[in-house]
Amino acid sequence: MVETVIEFFQHYFTPKMIVFLISMIPVLELRGGLIAASILGVPWKEAALIGIIGNAIPVPFIIYFIEYILNFLSKHGPIKGFASKMVTKGREKGAELSHKYPNSIWLGLLLFVGIPLPGTGAWTGSLIAAFLGRPPLKSMVPIGLGLVLATTIMLMITYFVPSLFGF
Repeated sequence: MVETVIEFFQHYFTPKMIVFLISMIPVLELRGGLIAASILGVPWKEAALIGIIGNAIPVPFIIYFIEYILNFLSKHGPIKGFASKMVTKGREKGAELSHKYPNSIWLGLLLFVGIPLPGTGAWTGSLIAAFLGRPPLKSMVPIGLGLVLATTIMLMITYFVPSLFGF
């Protein structure tokens, strides 16, 4: 999937801009951005910084506005049933987790964003933070630290381990 996105963007953007844009895309995010950086030959230090910035930019917008957007969509448009269920279920689960694990939310959010598995990352972590009803600034710290952790893991996978084997 990353290769397809790279092929599309290569006609229009520089390698560093491609890394930045891929890092902003949901699902691909930082993981995809760093894989693209490795493929495109972007130095790892620059790739790390560009990837973190690209992935971090959507975070405050998601945290601040996702509930407003979903509330609007739950009342209007073709996906109102789906959006309504998502808002209700998100709030219920958020309240349950906040009550059950009030002191572990911070660490859980950091690890959720920081361990680069499919379905995890800053986008999903921001959605979770919004539904948990956490104060936005308190949510951005563990998400930011999670991005640093994910970057470290992905740099090992995409840059350092391959160099050990001569790739």
